[in-house]
Amino acid sequence: MVEAIDAHTHFVPRHIPAEPTGNPLWPSVETRGETAAVMVGGKVFRVIDSRSWDAARRIDDMAEDDVNVQVVSPMPELLSHWFPPSDADALCRHVNEGIAALCAGHPEKFIGIGMVPMQDVALAVRRVQEIRSLGLRGIEIGTHINGVALGESRLNEIYAAVEQAGLMVMVHPLHPLGLDRIAGRSELAAVAAFPLETAFAAVSLMTHGVLERFPNLRILLSHGGGALSWILPRLQHAFGLGAPLSELFARDPQEIARRFCYDTVLYDPSALQYLVSKVGTDRLVVGSDYPFTIKQGRPAQFAERALPIAREVLTANARRLFGFQ
Repeated sequence: MVEAIDAHTHFVPRHIPAEPTGNPLWPSVETRGETAAVMVGGKVFRVIDSRSWDAARRIDDMAEDDVNVQVVSPMPELLSHWFPPSDADALCRHVNEGIAALCAGHPEKFIGIGMVPMQDVALAVRRVQEIRSLGLRGIEIGTHINGVALGESRLNEIYAAVEQAGLMVMVHPLHPLGLDRIAGRSELAAVAAFPLETAFAAVSLMTHGVLERFPNLRILLSHGGGALSWILPRLQHAFGLGAPLSELFARDPQEIARRFCYDTVLYDPSALQYLVSKVGTDRLVVGSDYPFTIKQGRPAQFAERALPIAREVLTANARRLFGFQ
């Protein structure tokens, strides 16, 4: 049977060392019986359990989900783009080493993605090589770097280093805009605001020529690219109207959007079908958001039944994305 690669799962280390400089937002993990809590600023950020770090539990769940390989990336809040660079660097190294150890212990089951201190470009560029030396296959970044849009030219040195190293970039929504407009509980960030946040990030990359400047840079947009596929018709219409709107894009927005890869965490078959109608099956990889509450169960089967699409195609797409072919 052809293997299934789940390209979107997350990791939290079992223990995070104490912060050396007294940063009040430095995270910690507090074990509470069968569960644990990620603490940020003295408050519970998220309740988790040992699936976040325990290889055996993850492998058991993979068998139940009909998944052979997980791509493991940091829990997004750990990216810490808002920290002083030295603090972010220390946390990056701890998380990266934890992911690398998980993968080294079961190389047939896990592929790792790390993180770098994006808020300090020169430091991040140096750390990209460490990502590669740890055997990790890419970096995860937020949809903005503490307010800096992903298309900003100051980030180009990082993209160049990632491209040169043969790594990939996973873009994950983080600290989204617009929560004040929802005026609801913080849990709505992941439910309602994340898809919009991912679309904002994608449009920034598209309108600033990042994909043209770095033609070999592989970028994964999580959660099916969020709302990007749904606004593509508007972007295309604007492009077709001529200057000045057409000058926002180097070429047809749909052609640019087909340079991204997209995971299948969309939950509804019709939503996945619409995404594929815009970007094609060769840009699609399986994803689940394991092990968090919002995860999509049996993700490879969901994709196969929704389209339908051969598992071989999804696996080949993932292997290309993570630099295995």
